[in-house]
Amino acid sequence: MAELKQEILAKMKGSTLWALATVTEEGKPWVRYVTPTRIDDDLTIWCATFISSRKAAQIRRLPEVHLTAGVTALETAESYLQVQGRAEILTDALTRRAVWNDHLSAIFSGPEDPQYAVCRVRPYRIEYQTMAPMPPRVWEA
Repeated sequence: MAELKQEILAKMKGSTLWALATVTEEGKPWVRYVTPTRIDDDLTIWCATFISSRKAAQIRRLPEVHLTAGVTALETAESYLQVQGRAEILTDALTRRAVWNDHLSAIFSGPEDPQYAVCRVRPYRIEYQTMAPMPPRVWEA
């Protein structure tokens, strides 16, 4: 399991564009792209978001989320991740400063921007799928 976790962590840290699915107020799935600002060694995923976004409202209502990551081009694709987790929206100053990076300055005025919030996803199941037709390897918390 430790080896799989390290492979998952490497794939996570090498992926810049992820698809994040939430559930709307009507119970329908909604997917959008996100770019994690930080991935922790315990596989926690951190993203910036607008405090007033649909994403934030959907997560507050139902914290179950799903993310997919790992493929940037089909020609070079070797594997990808399917991540099930629980998300939460955080607005405390300590978290906002810890997750802040300079790339966010194109969107927010700084870590004190009143519209800046942080989405933390704690995975409980991750499937590491190769492009070969075989079952995925599964990590579970």
